[in-house]
Amino acid sequence: MKAENTQFKPSLKLMDATMLVAGSMIGSGIFIVSADITRNVGSSGWLMVVWLLTGFMTLTAALSYGELSAMFPKAGGQYIYLKEAYNPLVSFLYGWSFFTVIQTATIAAVGVAFAKFTAYLIPAFNEDLVAMDLGFFKVSPAQLLAIGIIILLTYVNSRGVNSGKIIQTTFTLTKLLSLFGLVVFGLLFVDASVWAANWENAWVLQPLSIDGSVGSYTAMAAFGALAAAMVGSIFSSDSWHNVTFIAGEIQNPKRNIGLSLALGTIMVTVLYLLTNIMYTGILSLHEMAYADKDRVAVAASHVIFGSWGTVIIALMIMVSTFGCNNGLIMAGARVYYSMAKDGLFFKKVGILNKNAVPAVGLWIQCVFASLWCLSGRYGDLLDMISFVVVMFYMLTITGIFILRKKRPDAERPYKAFGYPFLPLIYIVMGMAFCTLLIIYKPNYTWPGLIITLMGIPVFYLIEKFNTKP
Repeated sequence: MKAENTQFKPSLKLMDATMLVAGSMIGSGIFIVSADITRNVGSSGWLMVVWLLTGFMTLTAALSYGELSAMFPKAGGQYIYLKEAYNPLVSFLYGWSFFTVIQTATIAAVGVAFAKFTAYLIPAFNEDLVAMDLGFFKVSPAQLLAIGIIILLTYVNSRGVNSGKIIQTTFTLTKLLSLFGLVVFGLLFVDASVWAANWENAWVLQPLSIDGSVGSYTAMAAFGALAAAMVGSIFSSDSWHNVTFIAGEIQNPKRNIGLSLALGTIMVTVLYLLTNIMYTGILSLHEMAYADKDRVAVAASHVIFGSWGTVIIALMIMVSTFGCNNGLIMAGARVYYSMAKDGLFFKKVGILNKNAVPAVGLWIQCVFASLWCLSGRYGDLLDMISFVVVMFYMLTITGIFILRKKRPDAERPYKAFGYPFLPLIYIVMGMAFCTLLIIYKPNYTWPGLIITLMGIPVFYLIEKFNTKP
């Protein structure tokens, strides 16, 4: 296909942008991660605290990003903000981490989640089966289906932003209504005795063992457990900022990006809180913490819908993950496009095809995400990368303070809500989260940090190559 020197087409309205925010946030996490959170905190009250803290951090960050998105309404989003506030090295390290793990491993994880739940309906896609035995490693049908879905969505998005928009809006609306419906049906089936038992000692923070016994934490270890619990909720609430990457394709971006960030994150945060309230009214804490393969929603659905519960949740997660991956794939390539424009990625990635999308970037992302699918290590990496994700959020929000000092007269159609207090609170909370993970869960921190720091020599090698006569 011949590339053409076209411009991004502003085709996305406020509704489309909001659906991208919400759709990119809701994948499979809300159906699963409450199990690990419950094991760490051991009570309903603290389960809700984890989701409230995550929701507060997400909403605060989204409202802060609104100022930056209004100042720099162009493709690249967070990558652009970091470059403007700091320097090309900092923005490259974000782009490097984004490409190597953050976005591509997330696409892989969401793709495999789609395949795993497809296997409930079509057993041939079971992850325990072997589709290909290459000797040095085996490939499951679930991995092949995940790759197939990633290729399909990449192709759809290479055909133009309108193609991706239709899928995004349709699937996001479907999953929002489905999740809301699950909550409503669940609240109708609340068991008073289960509710009372779960909320009897709601504010005792304690580890919950598989045999039903509870332990105790020292004061500092309790903070560490809280940070570990938030890894899952932060992952489930992440990718809200994907809408900033496609700013060049949003109508009236100075207004609509900030507004879509606020609307999308509020909508999902409320829905997540309601879902977890529903869980505590249907399942005991032990049933939540030790649900089969952590699939809390499946266990809850069995109570609500009986034998049809597994099928209903499988369909919901298939819709949810399909729409989520569409948003991730659509948005990710715009970051690589901006990097290529700065001479920090393959030159052809910075060229739009005849459909006005960065097709080469889309396909490179597809290849890398597919490799993560085959590796089977994306789940571990996603735990490890939460530290890096929050670190870059903190840097970006700190950039608001830097830019207000560096460019006091710059046009700011929208200013960060609650500035300077809410952005400062986010930074303090983010630092506490990262510090506690370093102390109590080092395996969640150092691999992601190493991957990020590996970008430093890569940056200088590219710089050296670019300066050659």
